[in-house]
Amino acid sequence: MIAEQMIVEFVRGVRLTDIPSTAVEVIRNQVLAVLGTTIAGACEEGCETVVTMAKELEGKPEASILIHGGKAPAQHAAFANGVMARAIDFCDALAPGAHIGAAAITAALATAELVGGCSGADFVAAIAAGTEVAVRLNLGESEYDGFDPTGVCVPFASTAAATKIMGLSEKQTCNALALAFNRCGASFQSNVDGALAVRVIQGWVAETGVTCARLASRGITGPANFLEGIYGYFHLFGRDRMTGEKVVSGLGADYELRKLVFKKYPSCGSTQGSTEAILTLMREEGVEAENIDRIEIVVPPYTYKLVGHPFQIGANPKVNAQFSIRYCVANALVRGEAKLAHFEESSVRNSKIVELAKRIEVRPDPAMESRGHTALDMRVTMKNGKELLRKVDFAPGFPEKPLAPEEHQRRFHDCISFAGKPLPKEKSGCLLHEIERLERMEDVRGLIPLLTA
Repeated sequence: MIAEQMIVEFVRGVRLTDIPSTAVEVIRNQVLAVLGTTIAGACEEGCETVVTMAKELEGKPEASILIHGGKAPAQHAAFANGVMARAIDFCDALAPGAHIGAAAITAALATAELVGGCSGADFVAAIAAGTEVAVRLNLGESEYDGFDPTGVCVPFASTAAATKIMGLSEKQTCNALALAFNRCGASFQSNVDGALAVRVIQGWVAETGVTCARLASRGITGPANFLEGIYGYFHLFGRDRMTGEKVVSGLGADYELRKLVFKKYPSCGSTQGSTEAILTLMREEGVEAENIDRIEIVVPPYTYKLVGHPFQIGANPKVNAQFSIRYCVANALVRGEAKLAHFEESSVRNSKIVELAKRIEVRPDPAMESRGHTALDMRVTMKNGKELLRKVDFAPGFPEKPLAPEEHQRRFHDCISFAGKPLPKEKSGCLLHEIERLERMEDVRGLIPLLTA
C-alpha cells in the first residue's frame, strides 16, 4: 500500500506555498469555470428538481444551495450544486472525459461551510490536492471502455478536497479515500443517450466527497489497499495496466493538473476541434453554409463512439446537440459562432441546421489515434466542386493549446448572459475580483453571498 500512503501524505501535507504559480493559475481558472457554469446551469432541466429534493429532505442547515438559496446538510448541498455545475457541460474537463472541478469545488465549498470557514490559501491547496490525485488516477480510453471517467476517478478528487478542509488525520484520510473507491462507477451510455443522468452523476460524485470524509471522521473504515490490492482500483478499473510507481512518480513536485481542459465552446470536449476547424475555414476561406455540398470528418474511434453518431433529437435536445460533431459543425456554419444559447432546444431544432447536419459525415479511423485524443481531418466539398482540407491535432483549450486569459473571461461572461437566474452586474464583477485573489481571501465563504441571484 505504498501508493495509498504516498497519496494520503500528499493530500494532507500540500500547502499553497508548495504549489507552482502555473498550477495555482489553473486552479483559479477551474474555480472561474465551475462558478460560471453553476450560475448558468442553475435553471437547466432537472436542476430545480434536485434543489427542491435537497430542501425537502430537511436536516441540519449546514451548507448553502447556490443561486437558488437556502441551506441543507453539506452532502445534499454538494449534490445539488454539483448537478448545477455540470448541467451545461462547460466546466473544466480532462481527456478522455473526466469532469473534476464541478465535483471537487462544490464539495469543497460545502465542506468549508460545514467546518465554519476556510482560508483561500487552504481552499486552493485542497482543490489542487484533489485535482492532482484525480488526474493521476485518470485512465485511458481502453481502460474506461465505456465507464464514465467522472464517476471513476473524480470521487477521489472530491473526497481528497473535503478531507483536507476537514483536517482529517492520516488514518481518517486513508479511510475516506478508500470509501470513495467503493463509490467509483457510472457509464458513458448516459452521454450517448442524452440522459439527465450525466449531470446527476456529477452531483453524486460531489456528494460522495463530503459523505466519505464525514464517515471516515467518525471511524468508518475502507480497504487499506484500495489502489494496489488484488481487487483494488489498479486491477478493477486500471485493468492491471496502471502501477503505483507511475501514479506517484513526481507527486508533489510535478503537477499534472496542468493537463486540465477548458473548452472554448459549450459542447463536449470531443467536438471542440471540429467546431474550431470549420470556424477557421469560414474565417480564412470565406466558407458559407449555403455553398457547401458535404463535409467529411475523420476522427479516432473513441471520439466517434461518443460524438460521431448521426445527429438525432431525442428526449434531451441540449445533450443530443452537445454530444454531436454533426450538430456542432452545422451550428457554427449557420450562426458563425458557438454559444450557450445555441444549445437550447429552440436553437437545436433550427431546421436549417438539422438539414445541414445530414450532409456532414463522421467516420472513425484507428490510425488517427497516433496523432492524439483530439485529432481530426476535415474535408469540405463545395457545390462548385472545390475541396478544402483542415487537419487538427490539438483542439483549443487542451493543454497543448491553452486558452488565453481573455478567452477564459469570455466563457464566464457567456455563462452570466445565459443564466436563467442572472446575477446582478455588481455581483458578477465582485465575483470575478474575488476569484482573481482567491488564494488571498480570508474566508472562501465570502463567495457564497455573491452566488445567489
